[in-house]
Amino acid sequence: MKRSEDFTELEEVKVLSKRKKVDNDERSRNCPYLDTINRSVLDFDFEKLCSISLSNQNVYACLVCGKYFQGRGSHSHAYTHSVQCFHHVFINLHSLKFYCLPDDYEIIDSSLDDIKYVLDPTFSNEQIEVIDKIAKLSRTLEGKTYLPGMVGLNNIKANDYCNVILQALAHVVPLRNYFLQENNYKNTKRPPGDTSFRLVQRFGELIRKIWNPSNFKTHISPHEMLQAVVYCSKKQFQITEQGDPITFLSWMLNHLHMSLNGTKKMRSSIIYKTFCGQMRIYKRKVIPEETPELQKLELMELDEYKETQSVAPFLYLTLDLPPAPLYQDELNENIIPQVPLSVLLAKFDGTSEREYKTYKETFMKRFELIRLPRYLILYVKRFTRNNFFVEKNPTIVNFPIVELDMAEYLSSDPAVQDAHPVTTYNLVANIIHDGQPGAGKGIYRVHLRHRGSKQWYQVQDLHVEDILPQIITLSEAYIQRGMYRAFDFIGTVLNSGPLTIVGYFRILLSSLLAIHKEKNFRIHLAL
Repeated sequence: MKRSEDFTELEEVKVLSKRKKVDNDERSRNCPYLDTINRSVLDFDFEKLCSISLSNQNVYACLVCGKYFQGRGSHSHAYTHSVQCFHHVFINLHSLKFYCLPDDYEIIDSSLDDIKYVLDPTFSNEQIEVIDKIAKLSRTLEGKTYLPGMVGLNNIKANDYCNVILQALAHVVPLRNYFLQENNYKNTKRPPGDTSFRLVQRFGELIRKIWNPSNFKTHISPHEMLQAVVYCSKKQFQITEQGDPITFLSWMLNHLHMSLNGTKKMRSSIIYKTFCGQMRIYKRKVIPEETPELQKLELMELDEYKETQSVAPFLYLTLDLPPAPLYQDELNENIIPQVPLSVLLAKFDGTSEREYKTYKETFMKRFELIRLPRYLILYVKRFTRNNFFVEKNPTIVNFPIVELDMAEYLSSDPAVQDAHPVTTYNLVANIIHDGQPGAGKGIYRVHLRHRGSKQWYQVQDLHVEDILPQIITLSEAYIQRGMYRAFDFIGTVLNSGPLTIVGYFRILLSSLLAIHKEKNFRIHLAL
């Protein structure tokens, strides 16, 4: 008799649990609070911390006001917020599940998929294949249109030097395609306690948000990415203080390479596969001029003063500008000199020697390229620092937008020549510095080419506008990245310096004076 009573109670418990489950399923699919969601206030770009406890564990976002809170239990901050403010719909920022508080049941509704996609965009192989073949405009919640890939990055205070590098890297096709799918790197094994992999995760999230065709806004805040940069660089790069883009680019590429378990091998990571080339360096020690002739002959026989050669990898090539003129021209105007890019690249032809001094010794070096990278980065060294201040060289570098041929800078070794059937590059990005040299005295902007629309755009923090490609060549080049056409590779150019209308007329003026010099042709321009 007792067993039958126990069996009856067990059946009642099962029936009640089934009814409760049915009720929960019905509430999950028919939540009455979905109309309270305010998508216009949702911003998932900031660091996922509770706005009260500042904890990053078990954080939920309120879909009514956009604030972050921890937990959903009866004594949690999210629960308290739902009771006090009558905000009932939350999303777990880690599991991407929706919940109704304080009733504490999961919400299952397909109308919330757009919020989930904005928080964590995903791309299939089919989407990646056609991403560069279409130029379809997307529309935000406010009705504004934008082109995926051409979205502004918020300048929190002085992080424009980071923004331009991140924008340029986001348009390097192999790198972009690699980070568009999280499965390519999420299973990378790192040593216990290693925190450097955070940079890889944040960079991948930023790339996916830049190319997301369903963004709620036309701009993105790189707050989480920059927090990872500050943390991983041990505060070498700050959000509140402007830095040097080439220093940040070098650190960024090397840190990503190491975080992806990269080694010294050329194809050990996506970074080396994309940007790493090789050069042969010829080096010889210079005998001091005051040394007697007989002693010079004796020293030349020593191994210390004989020419040695070595092979070194590179991620970018540094180009040295000729010194700027010190005096004004005959019209009392400052001369803006121009130099072809081929003159600067002659440094790597294998015959031109450059002098390099240390504290006690002087060396002569020659460089020749033996392996071209898929994406070539050229850094034009414009800023020089002396004991008193930083100087900026305003020389304009005339570079081609398409068909930059690097064949003459390759080694004449037949094996090297055979390994490079095509050696031409096309420009993809161009970074410019406007203003005076020195931290905080200028701003950075970037020119980008959208492959789908074949249109050039200028991006300066939040501002995105289309430009003519002829304007790009009139700027003062600082770093360049090119596209290797044989395998559809891309590179970038970093330019530095403003080019105002006044500067443009001065360039025309100097060109005309050079053409009509024999005819004593003068042009007076009142500026």
